[in-house]
Parts: sequence; structure tokens; C-alpha cells
Amino acid sequence: MEIVSVHWEKLKIPLKKPFRIALGTSDFYEGVAVKICTEEFCGYGEAAPSPRITGESVESVIGALEKMHPYLLGKNPLEIGKIMSDLDRLIKHNTSAKAAVDFALHDILGKKAGIPLKTLIGGMREKIPTSLTVDICKPDEAVKMAENLISAGARVLKIKIGLNPEEDIERVKGIRSITDMPIRVDANQGYSLKQAIKVLRSIEKYDIEFVEQPLPADRIDELEILRKHIAIPVIADESVHTATDVIRLIGKVDGINIKLMKSGGIHEAIKMASIAKVAGMEIMVGCMIETHIGIAAGTHFALGIGADYADLDGYWDLQKQPFEGVIYKDGFNYVSDEPGLGIRVL
Repeated sequence: MEIVSVHWEKLKIPLKKPFRIALGTSDFYEGVAVKICTEEFCGYGEAAPSPRITGESVESVIGALEKMHPYLLGKNPLEIGKIMSDLDRLIKHNTSAKAAVDFALHDILGKKAGIPLKTLIGGMREKIPTSLTVDICKPDEAVKMAENLISAGARVLKIKIGLNPEEDIERVKGIRSITDMPIRVDANQGYSLKQAIKVLRSIEKYDIEFVEQPLPADRIDELEILRKHIAIPVIADESVHTATDVIRLIGKVDGINIKLMKSGGIHEAIKMASIAKVAGMEIMVGCMIETHIGIAAGTHFALGIGADYADLDGYWDLQKQPFEGVIYKDGFNYVSDEPGLGIRVL
């Protein structure tokens, strides 16, 4: 078996509404869909670049794919570890571009084996609850957004914070007043240590499941200090991209958020999850704004390894869906039992 073709296509999809977090506001999703074929099977992948998180753009992803293309042709797609190691030597960074290739290779692997990827990498779960996101807006608007998400079947809410400490507290207070479901908060690096301690102590009484990345990514020692001053568990997100990062965070946070666009795909993410489990850290699988391809890959990964939490709602804000691969029902993400990722082109 060998790779005979590699194709990619730009994606630009309007969002239903502007998506606002502490790192900025987005009106469109821009990414790249990838299709890698052998003579028997085709696998699908997706790159969802983020200038602020992965340091990429659509243009840099395409540039990376152009460099990968001649290397990939003729390779055995089942040799995923070798291919991804070679790509790491060939191209520095560009993790979402590598993730797109990694997803497609895993899709082919599952199709060759005749089983869904979730089973191939562990089969620990059949479904996982995912949080739905309330982005940064005025407290009264946030309550309305939360009510709409609850009506849509949400079982867990994630509230974006990190821009205005006083409004952040009011936003959490308002949403807690309308529901007793689990609430987690995500500051996307928005606070100083002093601000984080103040805000998080103020919202402890609202029964917060955990806080994601309250401090800048490079403030790892301050994450450890913060953890000692608050009762809310701390999950690292932008501070953790690879297995090496997981090792640096042991004892400093309660858990990690593995995003496949940050890790460069499933191959590296499995290493990260193994280290985290041995270290007693909780594992959340998250996402960027992505289509069903990326979310299906994340869901298969979360189910396969038995992740503790999921934030895999990245397709919810897209005005149209070019692919199908994830099922959301009663607050849970499911994937089909079709071989590989189970992606369908719409």
C-alpha cells in the first residue's frame, strides 16, 4: 500500500455570530481540508490554523503541505509514526498542517483495519459529554446565550472569561442563577496572577468544575502558585502543545487540554495522554473552530483514550457544514461505527 495522491482545499465559512474570547474576535472560520489517497482508500484531514496559538495561517499551512507533498507520495500510510517523525524533521512547527496529514493517515489505517478509529486506539468510551461555549459578551447577553444552549441540549457549559474581571464574575453569577449543570470557565491567558486569584476566588461559590489557562502560556511557575491559592482545579491549555510540555507541567496543574491542532495530530497526542495519566493528571480534549473532520478526529481520540472531559463543539458556530462525521445528542458527542473517522462529504 502506498500514497498515490495528496489534495487540499481552502475552507472559508462564515460564523453564525462573531466569536469573542480573550485572545480576539473571529467572524469567519478559515482552514484547509486535506485528502490523502492510496489505490484502495482515501483519508480525510483538516488544518484549523490559529496565528495566536499555533502560529499559522491558511497560507502557511498550504506552504507546509506543498513541502510535505513530494515526501508523502509513495509512502506506506500505515507507517504513521515514521511519517510523522520524518515530517517533524522536514518542517518545524506547522502543527495544524501536520495534524491534517495525521488525521488522514489514521483515517486510512482505520479503513484498512475495517474498524472505527476510536476502537483502534483503545475503545475506552462510546460517548462523551461535551461542553457548549458561552463566549465573551455582556452578562445579560451571556444568560440568554446560555438559555439557548440549554434548550439545544447542553449538559455542560463553558464560559469564556479573561477580558474584564468584574464582568466575568457577573457573567458566571448570572448563568449559575439559571442552571445547576456543570460550569467550567476559560480565560484564554487573559489574567495576571493577581487578577486570576481575585476572580477565581470570587466565583468559587458558584461550583466551578475547573478553570482553563487563566494565565499567559509561559507563566508555568505562576500556574503552580495560583493552584495553591484557589479551590478551583486548573487545566493548562495554551501552555501544553507536546509530550515534553506535559512533563514540565506535572505537579503544577490539575490537568491538560489536548488539542490535536496544537499537538500535530493523534500520534503525538497519544504520548501526551499516556504521560498525563501516569502523572495523575486529568485529560480534556478540546478544539479550535473546526468542521466535522477535526471534531470527528478529536472525538475518536477522546473516546479511544477515555478522556475525562471534552470541549468538542467547534463546529456549532459554522453557518454551513461541508462534512459530516459527529453526532451530538442529549449533550454527548458520538461518532459512527464506520471504519476510520467516518467522514462523509456533503
